[in-house]
Amino acid sequence: MSAGAISPDTTVATPKGPHPEPIRYFGTTWLNHDDGYRARRLAVSAGSLAAAAVACVVLRMAYQGLQIAAVGGLVSLLVVVMFAACSALAFGHTWGSFTKRPDPDRQASLRGLMTIGFLGSLVAYFFRSLTEAPGEKLHREEYETARAQYARRTSRRTGNPSRRRRG
Repeated sequence: MSAGAISPDTTVATPKGPHPEPIRYFGTTWLNHDDGYRARRLAVSAGSLAAAAVACVVLRMAYQGLQIAAVGGLVSLLVVVMFAACSALAFGHTWGSFTKRPDPDRQASLRGLMTIGFLGSLVAYFFRSLTEAPGEKLHREEYETARAQYARRTSRRTGNPSRRRRG
């Protein structure tokens, strides 16, 4: 038997029923808040805040590039307003996607806006990760619903229904 082979007598039983859906950076630790869940949440919060800070520096450098190019006040104002509006819209869309599943077609049509407004998405991710894993509430509701439906489907009736007395 090779070193990497698994012997046939070491089978792992998979539990029946629905399984929790993994969340990015958290896997399924969100279910029981185990295996370093708090440390992961702290790391995600710090990482998204650091990424937002770096994004602000990059946007500032881009704005300074526009000033050096002397494109004019109107163009500079339009760029600032565009980034602010796209960031606000991206924040709202990202925040909403933590509580309900986004429509894939709408998500595809908003891809450009979300790319321009990446700063808003990072800030939304930061704020949500302060309280829970981003999307945890949505995943928990879906998982609990799936478990309840599974329990209803698999519950067994007692006796033969055709033999019951009719009163």
